[in-house]
Amino acid sequence: MRSLPLLLAAIAAALLPYHAAAFVSGHRDIHHDHWGQDLRRRNIVYNGNIADAYDFVIVGGGTAGLAIASRLSEDANTTVLVLEAGDTGDAVADSINVPVNAYYAGLPGTSYDWQYTTVKQPNANNRALPWPRGKLLGGSSAMNGLYTVRPSKIEVDAWAALNDGASDKWNWDALFNAMKQSETFTPPSSQVQQTGNIQYDAASRGTSGPVHATYPGFMVPIVGNWTSTLADIGVFVNNDAYNGEGWGAFVATSSINPANWTRSYSRSAYIDPLPPRPNLAVLPNATVTRLLFDSSNKNNLTATGVEWAVSANAARQTVKVNKEVILAGGAVGSPTVLMLSGVGPSDVLQAAGVDVLVDLPGVGQHLQDHISTQVVWTTHAQTANSLRTQELAANSNANTAAFLSFVNSATAYVNITDLLGDAAQQFQQQVVSALSSSVAGLVPSTSDEVKKGYEAIYNTTVNSILTSPVGQVEILFSLTGQPVDGSATVAIQAALQHPYSHGRVYITTSDPFTLPAIDPQYLAHNADLVLLREGLKLARKIGNSPPLSAALGDEVSPGSSVQSDSDWEDWLAGQIGTEYHPSCSCAMLPRELGGVVDPDLKVYGLGNVRVADASVFPIQFSAHLQAPVYGLAEQAAKIIRATYNGVGWPSANGTSSASASNSSSTSSSAPSPTSEPQKETNGALGVVAPSIAVACVGVLASLLL
Repeated sequence: MRSLPLLLAAIAAALLPYHAAAFVSGHRDIHHDHWGQDLRRRNIVYNGNIADAYDFVIVGGGTAGLAIASRLSEDANTTVLVLEAGDTGDAVADSINVPVNAYYAGLPGTSYDWQYTTVKQPNANNRALPWPRGKLLGGSSAMNGLYTVRPSKIEVDAWAALNDGASDKWNWDALFNAMKQSETFTPPSSQVQQTGNIQYDAASRGTSGPVHATYPGFMVPIVGNWTSTLADIGVFVNNDAYNGEGWGAFVATSSINPANWTRSYSRSAYIDPLPPRPNLAVLPNATVTRLLFDSSNKNNLTATGVEWAVSANAARQTVKVNKEVILAGGAVGSPTVLMLSGVGPSDVLQAAGVDVLVDLPGVGQHLQDHISTQVVWTTHAQTANSLRTQELAANSNANTAAFLSFVNSATAYVNITDLLGDAAQQFQQQVVSALSSSVAGLVPSTSDEVKKGYEAIYNTTVNSILTSPVGQVEILFSLTGQPVDGSATVAIQAALQHPYSHGRVYITTSDPFTLPAIDPQYLAHNADLVLLREGLKLARKIGNSPPLSAALGDEVSPGSSVQSDSDWEDWLAGQIGTEYHPSCSCAMLPRELGGVVDPDLKVYGLGNVRVADASVFPIQFSAHLQAPVYGLAEQAAKIIRATYNGVGWPSANGTSSASASNSSSTSSSAPSPTSEPQKETNGALGVVAPSIAVACVGVLASLLL
């Protein structure tokens, strides 16, 4: 194993001069069909003209929204509109699709980022922290770090157990199948597998889904030392982290299309390959301002329209809803739209000047996020100085699409024993004993329902998840950091996975163009501080252990002055930030536990509004959220299609789906996003399934969905 052909030195010097020449004008292999339209534009509305009404209006064209739109529009008798606040992303294709641009030419701080910030966090040195989220077609799947990691069966089954009647839709078996349905897995090349010491089991992966999952076309040799180093210090090495046991050390797959080494995200996977669908319209630059309701039935409001505008100064427009509204705006966007529409905690709505239509105290509550920071080392000077010429001369892949597809992917989900050893049981008992004080002091709501929900999530986390093999902290190996004083660096990051500190999202005004307040209450619970502190200690231990340590130089952050527990705690308070995985703000829980949606994703008190995105998870997962969100979207589409097409699960009101629908269509058991809308043809399906390879270029530096 060579000491450290570090990608930073090999690529950072070469990337900017070469990547623009390697991929010119965005989607390089897009061609024209016989209608004379760009294939990727056939379902995206560029002129702003849409119909007056649609069966389904999806609010948010991100990770979940585009996937659901693609699946629903497979039914020819169904019309679907997606309203996306951001632009198409066409103008920044060179910052979306080359994987390595996720770290070197990303979009934070641009108009393609919502540019959210938290309120000041008292336990993070009173800092207001940035919360980048994608504001473009594809949402954060167009701007993340490409990790494709699944949660564990223990976590998913815990989610189902919190919801009576959810086991057939949201237990592990159901979500596992849905995640597999969303992906096509491609094994690594033999060279990449050998270099990275990669283990996998293809039987756990999807074979024909729209989202590609594979390994980069180039692998930095030091990655091959990752799992052996962790094994030597006692961390379990997982040969199949995708079968429901997602803990331990492994090299993760990434959302990369190996046909052209570009990012595979919700737009390129679910929308761009489609043939023309006259029943599907995707409208960018359309910010939803509120939902409109028929309030004649006060206990079950019916959404009749969705109001939207191009900008704060533009005229408000309305599109009618024939069947349902599906909110897919994410952990921030979906609760915000509900509150602007008069659905949410009455005290919040009244303070913001919004009429209360449904007092639903859980909207925006139970907010959870992964927080992280890192230990950083320089590389040996001789390695860094000689690397560029060595690598570019020795590696025939240099400056090719395969070479530029490298992204960080070595990870480990370490459990409580890995972190605390013999003290794990005592720690768990301390967390259990802190329940009452935590409910009384940490829940940012006066609602008894929300407090009961926090208690239920807390008990599940401490009694079912903390004591299991599930990872409590994620340890990530980062080879794409910026130089320090001219020296290349390597970082090992630690990220808290199951926070006991829950926060909230809330509006402060009725103006939909004023961003909501975000308060995750980072480190409000002492257990979170302890877990992250111990994760950072373990990160340091890993970096100081062979064979990884042979390639590393001096520790530059936090440095040798940080040794005691109090040293670590004081230091990390000024360093932590989001791992970009917010969730749980429209939690799927019983209404009496502060829940917002039921197991059919329907909002309590609303007859035809669902939420389908990361906000509905009631607990955080020990995983990046991209893969489970795709699974959620696939499952949501099945539930909705069953309700109206007379097949599959019963409808939300308990009647059979056939009786709930007066307009059914034939539906395949394995719908394809690359097919035309399904049509009835003498009882058989006429399906056309041409597909295209979509090339693009680059994305968001550290957004790790």
